[in-house]
Amino acid sequence: MTQKILNKITEETTLEKILKYSQTEKILVKYKLPCLGCPMAVYEMGILKIGQVAKTYNIDLKNLLKELNAVIGVKKHS
Repeated sequence: MTQKILNKITEETTLEKILKYSQTEKILVKYKLPCLGCPMAVYEMGILKIGQVAKTYNIDLKNLLKELNAVIGVKKHS
């Protein structure tokens, strides 16, 4: 039985929580998120928020969140 960890990924969600879903790493790599390979990030994953990281590295946060939420099974409500 798989337990959901998050209801939805937002700009306030930490990388640590996002990476609890195995399929999210592939999306983060696609967006060239440098934190995944940074030796210091290992110690900061619990405090680094995806919104902060996206802003720092000029990553399209809106599309990143859309893709991350799609892979964790969040349905878009129109």
